[in-house]
Amino acid sequence: MKHFSSTSTLARRGRAALASGLLALMAINPGLSLAADASAPDTLIRELSQETVEAIKADKAIQAGDLQRIVKLVDEKIMPHVDFDKTTRSALGRHWNQATPEQRERLKTEFKGLLLRVYAGALSQFKDQTIRQAPLRPGATEGGQVEIKTQIVGKGEPVQLNYSLEKSEAGVWKIWDFNVLGASMVQTYRNPFAQEVNANGIEGLIKMLAEKNKKPLPAKA
Repeated sequence: MKHFSSTSTLARRGRAALASGLLALMAINPGLSLAADASAPDTLIRELSQETVEAIKADKAIQAGDLQRIVKLVDEKIMPHVDFDKTTRSALGRHWNQATPEQRERLKTEFKGLLLRVYAGALSQFKDQTIRQAPLRPGATEGGQVEIKTQIVGKGEPVQLNYSLEKSEAGVWKIWDFNVLGASMVQTYRNPFAQEVNANGIEGLIKMLAEKNKKPLPAKA
């Protein structure tokens, strides 16, 4: 627990940036997310982003900071677009090979729970920003992996928010990492996770994440 709570400057920077920028994965009109076109990565991000802005502005509960509602919305409508197998495996790095198949499933479940909490808190901070997406260069998707670059535009300097996506065997693009102001979500968690595994093993990391996820959410952010 000690290792994770003393998160590095990079981790603090990443979480602070998430609080102002991770909107394109955190809210969507009911039913839209699963219908979003995942056959092209830039189209997927653009559709999610555009509809997210509209949903946030129209949803009084989200604007009021209702975290329970936000968590439910994210879990049902956004998480299907995230490849948690790759995200968790990448965050664990070499330690992933130490985990049994059963431990890997538990790690994915707990990591998802952690990210849901982070995203819910981040979404509660979003008010009047808009999203600007850079065009995708020709041939960028040919290797099955791509980074989509966007900016969160509002008061002050634009916030850089980039998405790493990979094409599945089924031909569907999935998000597996985010980069906010130069800080990768996967890399942000890699060092704290490694410290915990080195100190207490894979079971220790699972326990630590589970304890964090058991803490009740406040009624509002």
